[in-house]
Amino acid sequence: MHVRRLASTTVLVMASLALIGGLVPSCHSAPDPSRPRALEEGRGPQPDGGELEEQLTASERRQSALSTARASGTAGQTGALASYPATGWAGEVLMHHRADDWEPAIAADPNAPFVYVLHNRYGGQTACSNSCPDPAMILHVSTNEGKTFGPDRFICECRNVRGQYDPLIEVVRDTGAVYAVFMNDFDIQFAKSLDHGRTWSTPVPIYGNVAWGDKPNMATSTDGRDVYVGFNGPTGGDSYVAVSHDAGDTWAQVRTVSTKRYYFAYGAAVLADGTALLSEISFAYSGPAKTAEGDMQVHVLRSTDGGATWSDTVVDSLSLGPSCPSAGCYPDFWDSGPALAADAQGNLAFVYNGASRDGGPMRVYASSSTDGGATWSQGVPLSPAGVNAAYPAAAGTGNGDVRVWYMDQRTGRWNVWYRATSDLGATWTRAVRISDVRSGTAYKNAKGFLEAYGDYGEIAITNEGKAVAVWGEGASYDGPGGVWFNRET
Repeated sequence: MHVRRLASTTVLVMASLALIGGLVPSCHSAPDPSRPRALEEGRGPQPDGGELEEQLTASERRQSALSTARASGTAGQTGALASYPATGWAGEVLMHHRADDWEPAIAADPNAPFVYVLHNRYGGQTACSNSCPDPAMILHVSTNEGKTFGPDRFICECRNVRGQYDPLIEVVRDTGAVYAVFMNDFDIQFAKSLDHGRTWSTPVPIYGNVAWGDKPNMATSTDGRDVYVGFNGPTGGDSYVAVSHDAGDTWAQVRTVSTKRYYFAYGAAVLADGTALLSEISFAYSGPAKTAEGDMQVHVLRSTDGGATWSDTVVDSLSLGPSCPSAGCYPDFWDSGPALAADAQGNLAFVYNGASRDGGPMRVYASSSTDGGATWSQGVPLSPAGVNAAYPAAAGTGNGDVRVWYMDQRTGRWNVWYRATSDLGATWTRAVRISDVRSGTAYKNAKGFLEAYGDYGEIAITNEGKAVAVWGEGASYDGPGGVWFNRET
């Protein structure tokens, strides 16, 4: 493919407080009660604490929608789940038939048959009788590559936390340890398990002196010592990275950019040579009522010095897509962020979406790098022209083996479509529909589902080389909805 060298700006990160290799160390104290609570997990500039308390929040709307649906009998599974699996796929499975689950993450052990799914749940049983969060983080563990899952588990009680959001989960390749990152309100936390998810370390805050954080994403080195968590912070949405070089025992924070654009982390990778990369999206929230306007940029942030300094490469610049019309939805909800995947050789795939004109349908594109993210190929379209598409997920293995899913509306409703490449994007398999259940909930029919339930969802590759995927489907942005799972056979 034609490879272009893109404009890249290196940001030198410095601090005057207790520098350790250019990083500002955090302290593991209790969260500051003056920091704002995660009452609104929408994107864009966050209001101050008083305004947060006064408005009807996304969490409260979601709880209200769930209560209404339960009263009317439309929550969760309402009938038979009629499945029409694609060739080579087991068929779509609802992870819990009655629960209001959203924004799932998935990880597969590359050396054992363990698969982990982590998500949050509204209106379900909490980890304790009082003062435990709702929504709560829920963990599912499979010991047979996703054929079956064990009972729901909590990672922590996390008392005196109002809600838990934005789950991430990864398996350390060399050890099988499981790392999780999530938000207790606006406080980003890290926990790990050394026994396949049965028990977990006490979650530790990783945000340091940053006033609050949002939208984290995580990657780890193959030995688990180096951990990078990208997130956006309070100064105009600037991008930050929390860095640990001792397997999550201690953390330091780096502000990677200084700009008026608002950044969101969506993907991460750590290569064998120690290069760390984050895939991010940025907006200018300068429109009326602080809405997004202008171009939508997709970025790769890259560090070759253990996170001390970062370069910011704009891989592509696109237009904002159509505004989300769903109940409770913020306008740029469909303008989702880019996924990042690395194969075993350190080659990279970058999958993203955007529109060619303001308000026009978005398309999913794939770009690649064979030099550790220094340069990137021209984006190749994966989704059909003229059809709105969003929410790509990607995972890599082997030599040029990349698996991708994305959502699009080619049927008039949302569906999840899967494509794969064995040559780092030179050729791709045809798209197959893996959201194959066509009845049984209030939000699904033969054409698909009404709305993506959260803008998180992931794909992973098992130790036998099979793709496993999770995503959220719902009646609207406010829900209710559920987490759905499918696997290659």
